[in-house]
Amino acid sequence: MPNDSPQVYLVGAGPGDVGLLTLRAIECLSQADLVIYDKLVPIAFLDYAPSAAARLCVADFPGCHPERWPHVQQAMIVAASEGKRVVRLKGGDPFLFGRGGEEAEALRKAGIDFEVVAGVTASLGAAATAGIPLTHRDYASAVALVTGHEPPGTAESKLDWQALARFPGTLVFYMGMSHLAEIVHALVELGKSPETPSAVVQQATTGNQRTVEAPLASLPESVAAAGLGPPAVIVIGAVVALRKELAWFEKRPLFGRRVLVTRPRHQAAELMRRFERLGAIAFSLPMLEVREPADWTAVDHALKNLALYQWLVFTSVNGVHAFIQRLRALGYDLRALGGLQLAAIGPGTTQCLRTYYLEPDLVPSEYRSENLAAALKQRAQGQRVLLARADRGRDILRQELAESASVDQITVYSQVDLLPANQDALDGLRNGTIEFVTVTSSNIARALGDALDQESKANVKSGRVKLVSISPVTSAVIRELGLPVAAEAAEYTTAGVVQTLIGLAQGE
Repeated sequence: MPNDSPQVYLVGAGPGDVGLLTLRAIECLSQADLVIYDKLVPIAFLDYAPSAAARLCVADFPGCHPERWPHVQQAMIVAASEGKRVVRLKGGDPFLFGRGGEEAEALRKAGIDFEVVAGVTASLGAAATAGIPLTHRDYASAVALVTGHEPPGTAESKLDWQALARFPGTLVFYMGMSHLAEIVHALVELGKSPETPSAVVQQATTGNQRTVEAPLASLPESVAAAGLGPPAVIVIGAVVALRKELAWFEKRPLFGRRVLVTRPRHQAAELMRRFERLGAIAFSLPMLEVREPADWTAVDHALKNLALYQWLVFTSVNGVHAFIQRLRALGYDLRALGGLQLAAIGPGTTQCLRTYYLEPDLVPSEYRSENLAAALKQRAQGQRVLLARADRGRDILRQELAESASVDQITVYSQVDLLPANQDALDGLRNGTIEFVTVTSSNIARALGDALDQESKANVKSGRVKLVSISPVTSAVIRELGLPVAAEAAEYTTAGVVQTLIGLAQGE
């Protein structure tokens, strides 16, 4: 963001699905010095902010709900006055039942420039994922978005309940769960048909979404029986009846299933997003962190002498990124690889090479070190091979190639075990609410085995928590740790893990 940009951004975070964050919202987050976020905003959204950015949840400000807002406004004003770029991350849309107007007024009064970034509001998200079109040519040509904070029959209510009862379209109530019975009673008493199709949608757009449908008069009883509570929206109108044929979100193959991703943080987001698109509730518990090697001497020597080699071999996406970044750091570009043939262990590594406009000359039919070695033995016989890899892992590729070629192995990145920090994920393993754990490398398997406590291991051994392995090599390590493998990917890729997990879930 240029220096003449606003100091505060009132940003809509949408209803819960990270995929509904706007591009502008992500732009603002990526440049933030301070993020002040609503309690209901998923923590994963904060990953778009720089690691150095400060993060404050409104729930941490003093006082109860109404008492916090002066503190929130003051925090924005103070930070902006200090020259910091502030993102006020608000659930849904900032200007729809989110106090965004009041916050904008406070900023304007203080002379602070601001920008409002629209977000997908809860009613649109809930209706879309519940299969309820808020408007329809045959049923409703108008929509009323109503606060449920003002129950009928009270002096403070500013709503015209008679007009709402006569409204010829769809009614959507926000924040109305604590007053659901009064809202329904007032609408029916004032003439709304007790048979009007109605629904409550809880935690919309996420794998936790739950929807209850009922005729208007019996909606409170049905919701209570199902145990639904906030955050939720109430939808009332003829269009709700269309849900029976238009519902789609809850039919996704992993809807509501709880999946733990153990990949390094910088790689976890993509896999988590795949599971979320399939309807799952995804958790991240990185077992490893990828870092630069402690000493670049051997790598730099090899990079300065690339002309000596005929083959350059990559066995991971991390290896590709680390190698190319170091090449650039030394002042070289891709022309330095012009005389080399490239080998990649599988499709993920291949795709990563293609992002740098490089095409591998060799990819084995089966994505294992043994298969890569077998293919290279024939192609690279008598030649010099440079193997770029991590600082730990199996040495089988170098050993096999050394029988027919001259092999130099360089460490272009380091893997460090992490102490698991996501308490929700750890609790889910301990109490068995997490159903599936993806294990995508041997090193991750070992780190996971060290991180699991006795209760978590007991859940794995009983099958309550199921481990899904990416390959036979990873499965072997899991079994060496005394843990069972619930399923193993037929294709040794993250896409293979996803498909295997789907089959496992649907076969239960």
